[in-house]
Amino acid sequence: MYAVVKTGGKQYRVEENQVLQVEILGDIGESVSLTPLMLVDGNTVLAKPNELENVNVSAEIVDKGKSKKINGFTYKNKSNQRRRWGHRQNYNEIKITSISRN
Repeated sequence: MYAVVKTGGKQYRVEENQVLQVEILGDIGESVSLTPLMLVDGNTVLAKPNELENVNVSAEIVDKGKSKKINGFTYKNKSNQRRRWGHRQNYNEIKITSISRN
């Protein structure tokens, strides 16, 4: 059984006990509930909003960190205008604890 969930403006395909990196959701040790978009259980596929009302995908925040640095550089020709910048995105590492439907 697996589910497709939405968090942080992105969609992820998740299974139980899977660990993945998502945008910041909270502090380490907290439990979070993710919004399911689709649930596949064998030959059964639930994708309509009224079918997904009883589906629950829960996860636990295991770790937090920063991703690799992205370096950028902008400049304008012939005007001595230049700018260097960098960015490291924060993330939470979550472990999917359960995918259930009632």
